[in-house]
This record gives sequence, C-alpha cells and structure tokens, in this order.
Amino acid sequence: MSNKHIGSRLDELLDEDGVLEDVTAVALKRVIAWQIAEEMRAQQLTKTTLAKRMHTSRAALNRLLDEEDASLTLTTLASAAAALGKTVSIHLAPADAAATASARSRTTVAKAKSSVSVRASQQAAPAARASAPRIPAKRKEKPAA
Repeated sequence: MSNKHIGSRLDELLDEDGVLEDVTAVALKRVIAWQIAEEMRAQQLTKTTLAKRMHTSRAALNRLLDEEDASLTLTTLASAAAALGKTVSIHLAPADAAATASARSRTTVAKAKSSVSVRASQQAAPAARASAPRIPAKRKEKPAA
C-alpha cells in the first residue's frame, strides 16, 4: 500500500486539503502577537496600560494578543505599534513564477519574523506616537440626572 504523501511537504498537504491560507494566517498572527507580547514584557507594560495607550478596550487588546484569532486590522496593529513606540513594516515580495503555492507560503512564514515585524524606530518613535491614529474606546454615556 503506497501513501502519496510520503516524501511530500506539510505545506503541500495543507494546500491539497485547502487549508494552507488559513494555517498561514494563523502562523502570521502568532508571530505578530508574540512580538507585541515580547515588547510589552521588555517595556514592563500591563495589558491595561497598553490598552489605555491605544485608546481601546482591554478586550480588543486581548483579541490582538490571541494567537488563534487570525482576524487583525491594520489600524489595530498600527495603534499597538505606536503605543509601544514602534512602527509596522509590511511589504509584498515578488513571487517566483516557477514557485508553487507551497513554496510561497513557506517563504511567507519564514519572512514573518523579519518582514511583518514591529521594528524600533528610535528617531521616528516620538513622531509616530504623535501622528498615530487615536481610536477612542467606546464608552457608555451616563444618563443625565
């Protein structure tokens, strides 16, 4: 009995099963969440403090740090980076015409730590914080007395 998957790569199997994009998205989110959590530790920030700096709720920050929740907006990511005194760097890399979808996903995951990294911007950090979008947390209005 021969197994067609012997000798194949995991990403090829995931591509055949139609889950490669989902798995790649979760992998990227895990890297981003890990980087933010590491920077919080380095700066000794609590979730509450970072949420206040981001002008958002702690629940929204928990969603950002949830490695399994692949949904993430660029606005939230930019807000978190600015609150940490960092910038976000994202770029699209050219795809090799001969590369398969599995090779592209392998490259994407491998570059996640460097390409989609929250990078220090020592000189631009104050300007980034000043120009960062401020997203106010939704607050319940108290009824007039």
